[in-house]
Amino acid sequence: MTPADRRTPGAPGIGRPTRIRVRVKPGSRKGPLVEDGPDGVLTVYVRERAVDGAANAGVVNALAAHLGCRPADVRVVTGHTARMKTVEIPQREA
Repeated sequence: MTPADRRTPGAPGIGRPTRIRVRVKPGSRKGPLVEDGPDGVLTVYVRERAVDGAANAGVVNALAAHLGCRPADVRVVTGHTARMKTVEIPQREA
């Protein structure tokens, strides 16, 4: 398998990415913590403040730990400067 095959959707071992809606609570004393909301949105509490992308890095690390994947696999797709974000995680096939 070539490096290009690994990035191609539908390549062996890689499924379509999953998008998850996330509500971020930066500067929280509870963090890092991920909770399921009744509306299906994950609430991510992070200690980092929303300055220079520190909270986004905290969100990526907290979600990776919660979902059992690498931080490099978690990508913020929309909402880089907002508290409501959409993150994308590649779905691995068994």
